[in-house]
Amino acid sequence: MEKIQMTTPLVEMDGDEMTRILWKMIKDELILPFVDLKTVYFDLGLPKRDETRDQITVEAAEATKKYGVAVKCATITPNAQRMDEYKLHEMWKSPNGTIRSLLDGTVFRAPITIPSIKPAVRNWEKPITIARHAYGDVYKSVEIRVNEPGTAKMVFNGADGQNEEVIIHEFKGPGVLQGMHNTDKSIRSFAHSCFKFAIDTKQDLWFSTKDTISKKYDGTFRKIFEEVYEEYKEQFEKLGIEYFYTLIDDAVARVIRSKGGYIWACKNYDGDVMSDMVSTAFGSLAMMTSVLVSPDGKYEYEAAHGTVTRHYYKYLKGEDTSTNPMATIFAWSGAMRKRGEMDQLPALQQFADKLEAACYATLNAGIVTKDLANLMEGVTPVTVNSEGFLKAIRERLEASL
Repeated sequence: MEKIQMTTPLVEMDGDEMTRILWKMIKDELILPFVDLKTVYFDLGLPKRDETRDQITVEAAEATKKYGVAVKCATITPNAQRMDEYKLHEMWKSPNGTIRSLLDGTVFRAPITIPSIKPAVRNWEKPITIARHAYGDVYKSVEIRVNEPGTAKMVFNGADGQNEEVIIHEFKGPGVLQGMHNTDKSIRSFAHSCFKFAIDTKQDLWFSTKDTISKKYDGTFRKIFEEVYEEYKEQFEKLGIEYFYTLIDDAVARVIRSKGGYIWACKNYDGDVMSDMVSTAFGSLAMMTSVLVSPDGKYEYEAAHGTVTRHYYKYLKGEDTSTNPMATIFAWSGAMRKRGEMDQLPALQQFADKLEAACYATLNAGIVTKDLANLMEGVTPVTVNSEGFLKAIRERLEASL
């Protein structure tokens, strides 16, 4: 068959470890045979990030601003162990955090659900979408390790004369401190993205922080959300959807008791944690879609999970692996659908739809990777390795094309 043509390239960001292996397998098996793929390629693998002093991450984000749609593989955020393992020059920050801050967007994460896998929370009937603020908090924080007694202070020197100084803590001995920030502009962009996404998907929007404890930092989030909601209130009421604010601990309790089917907006760190909780409760971390949306309509699609290190070490030993590629496949399909939508290429949009349908058909036939086998009900699963799973999807994709 003739390959589906593209006009504008996708920004392609390669990644690390097992997901990097899957990335190539997915392209070779499910995309390149059918699509005349055009990408602007960036290697965001940890060795390349270290070699370029992480400049390649910045370049990838700038390219996303230019071309409008990106697809990203999972990447390592190094810790002390990774510093030694990869002989890094520096403990580079999260590439996701860097990209999010440069695009000033919001991350929306939702589980991929199938009838045979029931949520761990039995009353959940519909997917829960996590809206994660994509700027600041611990991902842009600065830290100091304290090794002696002393005074820790937070100081602000304003350009127009505002000067403020507060004591954080009087250390009597060793300890640690952290400073983090956010901006009204980024919080406001986050709020607009959440309200617009709620209207587009006709879902209720929940927002939660801890403003009773963090009266200025979290309090600013709450205040801005309430201000921005006034711009959307009439549309919400016409659609019969609801916006409400509650404390993060109350929100967790409400989520567990709910039936699902809404957007839960969280600050950056909260969203990072809660998206993993929600995805696991719905079945598997590998069954979670993730898209970063900037206020000016740029999109970056990725898998919500990590680089599957344990499987990668098995792969390096030549052992068979059964790694679930679903979230990474859906990153590709989401990016191609959006590229087709922006460039008015219905064939590319239809291909993305058929690729996802082939994934669902494979899972519904009981052909699964090991992580899903024990979760399925009413189906006798056939467990296959990653390569076998991709080939089964390809077989169904070819039949639909």
